[in-house]
Amino acid sequence: MDLTAIVLIVCFFVLLFINVPISLCIALSTLAALLMHIDFTPATTTIAQQMAGGIDSFALLAIPFFILSGLIMGQGGIAKRLIECAMAMIGFLPGGLALVNVMSCMLFGAISGSAVAATSAIGSFMVPEMKKHGYSASFAAAVTASAATTGMLIPPSNILIIYAIASGGVSIAALFIAGYLPGILVGLALMIVCAIYSIKNNYPVTARLPFNIVMKKILAALPSLLLIFIVIGGIIGGVLP
Repeated sequence: MDLTAIVLIVCFFVLLFINVPISLCIALSTLAALLMHIDFTPATTTIAQQMAGGIDSFALLAIPFFILSGLIMGQGGIAKRLIECAMAMIGFLPGGLALVNVMSCMLFGAISGSAVAATSAIGSFMVPEMKKHGYSASFAAAVTASAATTGMLIPPSNILIIYAIASGGVSIAALFIAGYLPGILVGLALMIVCAIYSIKNNYPVTARLPFNIVMKKILAALPSLLLIFIVIGGIIGGVLP
């Protein structure tokens, strides 16, 4: 193996072992490898140019904006309306609150594109609510953490955007279309597991709401759900870049 490659690998794992952040491990190990061939100033200039070129992408702007939209929606009450909509639709089933948690994370992830935003917005409400109704804290946390990952599959997804850019030519719109089915299947699988676990542990079931109340909750959440069609429809239709 070439000496430069050995220095690169050794420096990376030594820095990683002493708990240096991974981004700094990559930068510093690359700098050490470059210093074996060129002076310090050209080496740092090269790294800076490569870093700037790597983030110089118009498509990457979607990621901070999706995260920002998720935070705004979490503070603005959209998350609560989505939770109430899910509660009205499936809250009466076995393990109702766990199912509502999963469905709310799926809906919120489909709007914000961020698993972190879904965890923060949905988990801050659903975890205390589940604990109050007799669900164990560990189960509530596990459901929230698992369900929030559906936001990485159901479009708009930040991970799919990064993959499309890193691959150098994959269509973001095509990835978004392909992400719906696996995202929904993962969500349904989580709901099945939650229902079985809740039945096994005799977790409480909430009462079925009257039909007019259900429709009222759905209509209240409808404006926020329209964001899904605006974002995805705009991208697939070519209206949005």
